[in-house]
Amino acid sequence: MMSDQLQGEGALVHFSEHLTNSAAFATLFRDGMDLVEETAAYLDGAGRGEAKALDRSASLTYATESMRLTTRLMQLASWLLLHRAVKEGEMTLSQANREKTKVKLSAADPGPADALEKLPEQLQDLIARSMSLQEKVRRLDGTIHGAAAIERAPIGNPLVPHLNRLKAAFER
Repeated sequence: MMSDQLQGEGALVHFSEHLTNSAAFATLFRDGMDLVEETAAYLDGAGRGEAKALDRSASLTYATESMRLTTRLMQLASWLLLHRAVKEGEMTLSQANREKTKVKLSAADPGPADALEKLPEQLQDLIARSMSLQEKVRRLDGTIHGAAAIERAPIGNPLVPHLNRLKAAFER
């Protein structure tokens, strides 16, 4: 009986370690990188012309929001690349968990809605899509790293999983 229990524990599949190999992660990665490229092309192209046509106040908002957008996307791209490295076997999930502390998934939220409404539609769309991507990445991050913390909890102390969840919530 005890040997069956030990064999069962040794054969546990750690769900969080396999999420980066999922089709959902592949889609998220592709969508994220496509959004980074699309945003860069817009800001270097059509966005420049649209920014010049804005009044002074809206122009300042454009500059601020384009910087926030760029910062947000670079943080998201860093997270995605870090987890692709896990998928490719270039690092372990625990290494990624340590490295991800350098990535700020809550960085650079957009300004007030009334200011955003004065921006060109394409920039508004890019901001909205980046916020949607950020929310998806945050959920996946919580699933991957929250589950990893719980899976590493020593068996026997029933409070450890709860403490790990609390710790994960405050690290976001």
